[in-house]
Amino acid sequence: MATKEKLPKTHDNGFYEIRMESIGGLGANVAGKIFAEAGVLGMGFNGVTFSSYGAEKKGSPVKTFVRFCDARQAIRIAAPVEFPHLLVVFHDTLIATGMAVTHGVTHETTVIVNTRHPLAQVREQVGLCGGGLGVVDAIGIAVEEKSRPNTVLLGAMTRASGFMDPDAVRKAIATELGKYPKMLKGNLRAFDRGYRELELEEFACGLEHPPEPPPRYVSPLGYENAPMGGAVVNPGNTAFRDLTPSRIGYIPHFFPEECINDGHCEYTCPDYCFVWEPGVDRKGKKGMVNKGIDYRYCKGCLRCVEACPTTALRTAVEDEEYVKEHTVPQLGREEW
Repeated sequence: MATKEKLPKTHDNGFYEIRMESIGGLGANVAGKIFAEAGVLGMGFNGVTFSSYGAEKKGSPVKTFVRFCDARQAIRIAAPVEFPHLLVVFHDTLIATGMAVTHGVTHETTVIVNTRHPLAQVREQVGLCGGGLGVVDAIGIAVEEKSRPNTVLLGAMTRASGFMDPDAVRKAIATELGKYPKMLKGNLRAFDRGYRELELEEFACGLEHPPEPPPRYVSPLGYENAPMGGAVVNPGNTAFRDLTPSRIGYIPHFFPEECINDGHCEYTCPDYCFVWEPGVDRKGKKGMVNKGIDYRYCKGCLRCVEACPTTALRTAVEDEEYVKEHTVPQLGREEW
């Protein structure tokens, strides 16, 4: 039986397709499940969702895909979404990190970005000529409502899609968070604010721009030329990795005048964010002194705050200007 609801647009294969670009910890995988459940169980579409992410989970790139079609149509495709109708970028820093999050955008695409920057600036950053663009401060709203950024972005997605029923999405959120009743009200408020506070504009472009397809990595090594013994010829390096998109609104603030240089923060930090140099401590003794935090490697887990025996480390709401002013570069990299 066909649904009474109609999809506003589809590709030639009959699908309305969504891609979410995120980092582990921001909730894209859960958002995909909630959105798909709302469309299938709440509105009668046929649909599917799945995600791709690394074993590290938090801090690793995440791509979540959702497809909707008429209830009478079978879904026999499990390929990633390359040319989305709706593209959701869960953190604006992902655009600048060279992760190719905007590949496949066409004039038929609506792009939603979680950002505090004005829409005009984000449009230039995305390079959007024609199509839709929406911005919303999902992390700021999530901090205020004590929720998660994904529920804010679910509200923005619902409005930007033009066909999803807000009540169906709210019901799916309630089902997902049913085992956490204390969290439900805040997340529903966050959803409503994401729906209302999304700043959305449509841009017309009379030029034909062929969309840039997502890059497909093809290994130069195969069974005939693979190195002996399974040697890793391209080992990874985290020295140039920026974990800023992993943060969900909070960072540690460092107060050096209260630091006793005990090293508890260093021991507990999973990403070696703290910069230590030879110096003289408050008691006049020579030794290694904590100079501060390189926020490029900080994903906001706040374990250092929990481990600190003094108040030298305190939880604070993330502020972009504070981060730029107070980051202490390490490994010889002075640029931000």
